[in-house]
Amino acid sequence: MDSDEGYNYEFDEDEECSEEDSGAEEEDEDEDEPDDDNLDLGEVELVEPGLGVGGERDGLLCGETGGGGGSALGPGGGGGGGGGGSGPGHEQEEDYRYEVLTAEQILQHMVECIREVNEVIQNPATITRILLSHFNWDKEKLMERRLITDSKVKLKYQHLITNSFVECNRLLKWCPAPDCHHVVKVQYPDAKPVRCKCGRQFCFNCGENWHDPVKCKWLKKWIKKCDDDSETSNWIAANTKECPKCHVTIEKDGGCNHMVCRNQNCKAEFCWVCLGPWEPHGSAWYNCNRYNEDDAKAARDAQERSRAALQRYLFYCNRYMNHMQSLRFEHKLYAQVKQKMEEMQQHNMSWIEVQFLKKAVDVLCQCRATLMYTYVFAFYLKKNNQSIIFENNQADLENATEVLSGYLERDISQDSLQDIKQKVQDKYRYCESRRRVLLQHVHEGYEKDLWEYIED
Repeated sequence: MDSDEGYNYEFDEDEECSEEDSGAEEEDEDEDEPDDDNLDLGEVELVEPGLGVGGERDGLLCGETGGGGGSALGPGGGGGGGGGGSGPGHEQEEDYRYEVLTAEQILQHMVECIREVNEVIQNPATITRILLSHFNWDKEKLMERRLITDSKVKLKYQHLITNSFVECNRLLKWCPAPDCHHVVKVQYPDAKPVRCKCGRQFCFNCGENWHDPVKCKWLKKWIKKCDDDSETSNWIAANTKECPKCHVTIEKDGGCNHMVCRNQNCKAEFCWVCLGPWEPHGSAWYNCNRYNEDDAKAARDAQERSRAALQRYLFYCNRYMNHMQSLRFEHKLYAQVKQKMEEMQQHNMSWIEVQFLKKAVDVLCQCRATLMYTYVFAFYLKKNNQSIIFENNQADLENATEVLSGYLERDISQDSLQDIKQKVQDKYRYCESRRRVLLQHVHEGYEKDLWEYIED
């Protein structure tokens, strides 16, 4: 199986922020005359000249004004000195201190905030601006959070900017393994298996575990089907009916057709067969005298279809889940096999001679994964001559896989050592062969358009 090599995508801090150098240069410039062209402050809300900024905050924003500062915004029309205007809000205006700022003063204040924060956290100016924006330009709150979780914030920010780059590049894909921060790069995007440095193999197209022989489209539908309540709905449709009055779902638990809704606000009485009111039925407790053949046949057919769909889904789902569970258990076999390999080396076998056990577990896990996804493929497959061949190959591989699993779980003694070695080697080679045959047949069907699908 072809696979692309994964690689460790390390984000270069020099490229992380193109303005790092420019941020350092700004510190050397005259702080009273900031260069607006070199400082990217993003979108900020500017205070128009003449607009009062209320609330006590930093000294620049809310500095105390002297007695000579009047305001045109006062209720009395404003005035010089401390006299001010007249009106009902005059006394309140004297106690409410504020200052009118220009856009240049706001800009200067932002530059000063960035400089003060950078003296502590030592980040490029653009990063600091983004962090300040995140904390609503509350530098004390930022400093407190930053000093406590410095490494976490830095890694999170790095992940955010690299993630935007990866998501926009169709040749790059994050490894889906938990706590893995590697990115896989390919020559061209396709539904092919790739293996990350952490060991995780996945489909580059959809990001799921490699799922040969089923295509991404059908696997996506299958996962959605397993996650939602579609089959629960099938069971409800097959085994219950709705009250014709309040539409509460009711399950029949006896032979009588006289149904009473248990909803305390309803208590409707109706016939289970025709769902009509029970009163006109008189004493016909077991035989509905208003039976309509067409309606009843349609209801029976719908129930049968729901039951059949449910049984079919459960057939494939149970086998899919069984192989998934077995695959999880057999990953634990590596630890058991390691112990067996050590025991066999104590019986005069070399390290090379006992490697067949590890190879057998590798093959076993590959076969389990393939079988698991063959049931997804089979669920959407229409019956024809080719599907019969596929099912025969599937059954053959499944039987051989179970035998191999049994061999690997046996206890190894001195007397059975050579015998079990030969059996394990023969069986895992057979499993490898049958797995290749099954996959080749499915891919041949893709190429020759032999498969027909059930649209679920």
